[in-house]
Amino acid sequence: MVRTPLTPEERERGERLGRLLREARGPRSMAEVAAEAGVSAETLRKIETGRAPTPAFFTVAALGAALGLSMDELAARCAPVGV
Repeated sequence: MVRTPLTPEERERGERLGRLLREARGPRSMAEVAAEAGVSAETLRKIETGRAPTPAFFTVAALGAALGLSMDELAARCAPVGV
């Protein structure tokens, strides 16, 4: 399967998501948050650093729940600037 290249907007949205998760994680370790969400620490690291700018919906939902962030809040804070 060949993936189409991501647009600059998709990359920016992924970077915003990563920053938001990193900030919400605060002093908690990646391993702790990842385990609570049921994902690998490597997956969380890739999302936080922007290397995985389009994570699966259920991954984002699980991370949001582990960090106390609603899907509405995640969507609003990761939306393009000016929208």
